Amino acid sequence: MPERISSSFDPVRAAARQASSIAELLDVMWEQDRNDGPPPYLSVSQLRVMYIVDHKNGIRMRALTRLLGASPPSVCRLVDRRPCPDSRREVTLCVTPPAGRRHLAQVCERRDQLLLQALDSMPSHQRTALTEGLAGLQQALIDQPMLRLVP
Repeated sequence: MPERISSSFDPVRAAARQASSIAELLDVMWEQDRNDGPPPYLSVSQLRVMYIVDHKNGIRMRALTRLLGASPPSVCRLVDRRPCPDSRREVTLCVTPPAGRRHLAQVCERRDQLLLQALDSMPSHQRTALTEGLAGLQQALIDQPMLRLVP
């Protein structure tokens, strides 16, 4: 639902509120889809771990737990562990092939279809502006120190 804009309109604050509202709507949409999709039913936390491990294949357990603020036991139940090649005291993580990767691909495909339906109903010029704006937001988020993984 659109918020009322005060007389001291701050475009950065307005953009932040809009992005937050969209994130909340997507959370609701993803949760509804999770319940409608095929098993296994993964929680938001479990999917988050799978996405990170899939994008940073071989991430160390310590880096992932620090990134998520989670305990190692809660994280390691969700992914395959392998010995770290340069440290016997650490393990690296990967998404279980082929089942884990297939499930993650199915989740992404269902989410893409839901987004495509919404985007298809928008005028072309709004989709173009959205694409450009989201690319800028993505880069700004990636550049945040709190989102950086261990180099």
